[in-house]
Amino acid sequence: MKFGRASLSAILAVSLAACGGGGGNSSGGGTPIAGGGSGGGGTGTCSLSSRQDFVKAVIDEWYLFPTLVDNSVNKSSFNDVQSYIDALVAPARAQSRDRFFSYITSIEEENAFFNSGSSAGFGIRLGYDTGANRVFVIESFETGPAFPQGFDRGTELIAVGTNAGNLQSISSLMASGGPQAVIDALGPSDPGVTRSFVIRPVGGADTTVTVSKADFSLDPVSNRYGAQIINDGGKLVGYINLRTFIDSADPDLRAAFDNFRQQGVTEVILDLRYNGGGLVRIAELFGDLLRRDNVGDVFSRTTLRASKSSENSTDLFGAQPQAITATKIAVIGRPGTASASELVTNSMIPYLGNNIALVGSNTFGKPVGQFAFDKAECDDRLRVVTFRTENSDGQGDYYTGLASVMPNTCAASDDIFTQLGDPNEASVAQALAFLRTGAASCSAISGGGQATQSRTAGSPQRQLLQPRYPTAAQHEVPGLF
Repeated sequence: MKFGRASLSAILAVSLAACGGGGGNSSGGGTPIAGGGSGGGGTGTCSLSSRQDFVKAVIDEWYLFPTLVDNSVNKSSFNDVQSYIDALVAPARAQSRDRFFSYITSIEEENAFFNSGSSAGFGIRLGYDTGANRVFVIESFETGPAFPQGFDRGTELIAVGTNAGNLQSISSLMASGGPQAVIDALGPSDPGVTRSFVIRPVGGADTTVTVSKADFSLDPVSNRYGAQIINDGGKLVGYINLRTFIDSADPDLRAAFDNFRQQGVTEVILDLRYNGGGLVRIAELFGDLLRRDNVGDVFSRTTLRASKSSENSTDLFGAQPQAITATKIAVIGRPGTASASELVTNSMIPYLGNNIALVGSNTFGKPVGQFAFDKAECDDRLRVVTFRTENSDGQGDYYTGLASVMPNTCAASDDIFTQLGDPNEASVAQALAFLRTGAASCSAISGGGQATQSRTAGSPQRQLLQPRYPTAAQHEVPGLF
């Protein structure tokens, strides 16, 4: 049974889609909001000034933290919409309530991504060592153009250039300009952008390859390793690696859990280590598939600002024929784990008690979500933090990451030289150990979430390569290029 969230469709004049820590994904109309669009200068419908007015009107009416808006900000001091948004919500960011969660993006690009995972790029997720000036592929998407060229998990990028004659070493780029220099060298996210690389596959020799960015649809659950059953000493354990919460994840998740159900699986590893979130509808489905015996119980509660309290809602677990009742869950997370990923995890805590653990390192810490406010004539979609979520016990303030609220935490490294889903990969091995023997097998995760990763002995400190202004796809798939 679902109720509450859909009622938003009756009151909003702009297109709304809930994204992140909670909410719905409805669209519809009500009170008009004036302003909009793209372009700069002037006073037209899509001028910079009118776009800024649109932003301010939305924030004044809907922003979750109305007392944490800097109303002294002068719009004429800013040459783009995003900088203006950042300045308006800076007080909330200073309290870790809105760490660049409110942003402007493209309607067309975001719709393409959420509908089918479509975006333009090489189809790889990149991470960098903070101390060694090295960049690695930490995940490669099978439908992208780089995968057939030899890019896979653990592949190191040695050099990059617009052609084989002007290659620059990654180490020199990192030394001179840090991660942003590498991001710039990779070029814009447009089809046809071509780069030559020297790559070093795991256990292989350096190879020079040329790859052109192309439109591709990201498979949210890999056909190689995304859904499987691991035989752990005779006990069958379900493993699901969800890359992102998009519409096309629905059939993949249902198929995976139907297989778990048929095989009698009740213990599950949720590998969400790089999952930046996405549609709440998919988070709700994920919850339903994990809790067959809790239909009608509270999955999560959504709370808006006081002036919008009539739109507060409760989501209940719904009946799904493919569902299981998980008796023990190990969630693999890292600082790239955010939003809808944290929502699902937090919502499981009241029902699992001591039989759930966070494995890996601390998560990002985003217990809030955004609605989307559209100005279709200008291809502008404004994502603004509008709600917070909490589980059935009322817990929802994990702004420093899930480690602060999880009953058990188990530190583990991210072994990028072993494929995801492999029982020998460090985080998967630790997850299996927790499912086998409980917290006795664990060393607690320490440190904050947000932009850090806890470091285990002998492993490098690695972060996702992420531009300051991500594309629509990069917002939900951090590290995507």
